[in-house]
Amino acid sequence: MRRPNVLITGTPGVGKTTLGKELASRAGLSYINVGDLAKEGELYEGFDEEYDCPILDEDRVIDELEDRMREGGVVVDYHGCDFFPERWFHIVFVLRTDNSFLYDRLESRGYTGKKLQDNIQCEIFQTLYEEAMESYKKEIVHQLPSNTPEDLERNLDQIMQWIEQWMKDNN
Repeated sequence: MRRPNVLITGTPGVGKTTLGKELASRAGLSYINVGDLAKEGELYEGFDEEYDCPILDEDRVIDELEDRMREGGVVVDYHGCDFFPERWFHIVFVLRTDNSFLYDRLESRGYTGKKLQDNIQCEIFQTLYEEAMESYKKEIVHQLPSNTPEDLERNLDQIMQWIEQWMKDNN
């Protein structure tokens, strides 16, 4: 039975991990947080002093994920998307959060100064939505609001309906 691959992307703090884990659980799909995968496998190519974080080795991440993505049935969670092969995903969801919510979420994670401001700017300028639109067919890219628990439930319901339809159409 074929199962779809779903990408959940968006600025840090928009709720990708919360949505991705719950979606995978409800839909019976695998969940991969690319940040965690990189940490576990040390898939880095350096360290960014300015943002105080490691630099992802995108080629090694792709090598690590290729077989699992070919099998299908994977929910991938990451704050970037332009390096993933287009063939991997059947649908892409970009989560969007109002700045007041996002600021508080990032601040509670310890983001300060330039790192905090740049991530807020990223959301204001729809950077990740535009990246997704340039990286994938426009018809598979969808924006979803991610401010409240009610948004989370609505998003889960909507994505579950899409997955069920995809399964009917492709099996």
